[in-house]
Amino acid sequence: MKKLLNIGFSAVVLGLFFTSCNDDDDYQTIESIDKIKIDSVKILNDTMDVFTVQSIKTYSTYSSQCEGFYGYDYIHNSNLTRTITAYKYISNGPCVQGNHVGASQINFSPQQIGTYTFKFWNGGNNWITKTIVVE
Repeated sequence: MKKLLNIGFSAVVLGLFFTSCNDDDDYQTIESIDKIKIDSVKILNDTMDVFTVQSIKTYSTYSSQCEGFYGYDYIHNSNLTRTITAYKYISNGPCVQGNHVGASQINFSPQQIGTYTFKFWNGGNNWITKTIVVE
């Protein structure tokens, strides 16, 4: 019985020790989300088969280490036209200032044959247009 109490007491002490070592100050909070222009787009194959998957990479420039990729707004304008806008997060905390380029990707899996047109937001009223022929 004494051995069982010692094991239980040791487990409680170790649990408290590991819990107290968890430092929540290491995490930065996202303060806001904003559009970020897509500087360039890389499509490996401009022709692909229906029902296959291809990764489309986009590249954007961030002004500090407190900014990074958050997500895409991917809109089906018609059966074969897509508009893509990228969003960045801005977090709090101490950040290294200076530009850095980040890459993100969209996995495209066409469900029908045709020529798909992609328009990637490049700031203002500017768009980078790419096409993929699906056979």
